[in-house]
Amino acid sequence: MFVDTHAHLFYPNFKDDLDDVLSRAKEEKVDYILIPATDIKTAIDVIALTEKYDFLFGAVGVHPHDSKDWDKFWTEEIKKIAANEKIKAIGEIGLDYYYDFSPVEKQKQAFRDQIELAIELNMPIIVHTRESDDDIYEIINSYKGTNLKAQFHCFSGNKEQAKRLLDLGHYISFTGNITFKKEDELREVVKYIPLNRLMIETDSPFLTPVPHRGKRNESAYVKLVAEQIAKIHNISIEEVGRATSYNAYKFFGIGEKPKVSFTYQLNGNLYINITNRCNADCYFCEREVEAVLKGYNLSMKKSEEPSADVYIKEIGNPKKYNEIIFCGYGEPTIRWDVVKDISKYVKDNGGQTRLNTDGHGNVINKKDITPEMKGLIDIVSISLNSTDPGQYSKIMGIKTDMFYEMKDFVLKSKQYVKEVVLTIVNVPEVDIERARNFTEEELGITFRERPYFG
Repeated sequence: MFVDTHAHLFYPNFKDDLDDVLSRAKEEKVDYILIPATDIKTAIDVIALTEKYDFLFGAVGVHPHDSKDWDKFWTEEIKKIAANEKIKAIGEIGLDYYYDFSPVEKQKQAFRDQIELAIELNMPIIVHTRESDDDIYEIINSYKGTNLKAQFHCFSGNKEQAKRLLDLGHYISFTGNITFKKEDELREVVKYIPLNRLMIETDSPFLTPVPHRGKRNESAYVKLVAEQIAKIHNISIEEVGRATSYNAYKFFGIGEKPKVSFTYQLNGNLYINITNRCNADCYFCEREVEAVLKGYNLSMKKSEEPSADVYIKEIGNPKKYNEIIFCGYGEPTIRWDVVKDISKYVKDNGGQTRLNTDGHGNVINKKDITPEMKGLIDIVSISLNSTDPGQYSKIMGIKTDMFYEMKDFVLKSKQYVKEVVLTIVNVPEVDIERARNFTEEELGITFRERPYFG
């Protein structure tokens, strides 16, 4: 269920009981552990550990504390070690201005040289930063447009610092410090980070989470980090484990891609993955890329699309959930008859239904389907995307007249369902306030903004 993406298991204080430490980690459902080296010597120790235990993986790099004697030729030694199949990243590397262990210019040189090696090898990096956020960002940003992927481990910055890293496509990782009593601001940052960009770690043997603070940290305690994130995001620990483990798979190549899910649970709702097919092609949608949401694999082929009976069996008692929501990476109304069959079962058994759609169902089905929603669909949530027909067309990769089809679908749906909601993804080029006024003032329906991390 969990992946501890940062544990220094080569430290001397693990020497006498490492097997017990790993056994406790397994008991707490830690599937994999990644061990970042801090210099060439510890990289050899990391290799030895990963060869002894199949669920341990490693990273090789020179920590800023150890970069005072940095020589560019060291990258050749790092490159040789990185060729080992159990080495999954270049790290731990970065900048640390809190301690005066290495000159700043040496740290920067080592950081840049190792970033460039990672780009050459197409490997991700694990970044250490302490009181060096502006310089870190300046350096990372200078590689924008390359294949660089970075995990900012043990993150302790603010929301703005997190946002600019997320905007570059990188990942944020948290450890036991988010459980500390005086870290309310950091917990607000955790709340801001979307699950699809978040990883968990212990940074063992440091930063032991509450209630074990003051003792040696170990990988079993990564569960406590996951529990705190679940509490902050108001979701289950299973959701945190599923999402962060998938992120570790995607980022480091550790583990396996999950099997296709026909239904998936989030925030007390059950989502129905009807199809991955869509009549539109929104540029921010990952339907054709990976179609994985918070650890659920929704990349269903047409040949894999199940009948209504399969969904109904997975739903069971619909009253267990706040809502049954038709929503995947595709357009649900492409399989409108299946949606109706499932909805009838849900309504007959006391459940609530929501249809998330692009509002093109009438065109797709070559008839007005809105009267058929009466008594079957409680809420219709429609993707607005833009109030400008030309921009709408460009964002979605469809003809301009589909904007007016969507608007007509909105107005007709109001007659047959309890509530209609218009949503918009806050991509930079879209006028959010204009969309809000269009929705609430002109159409008289509910508006909802959805976050976008490009």
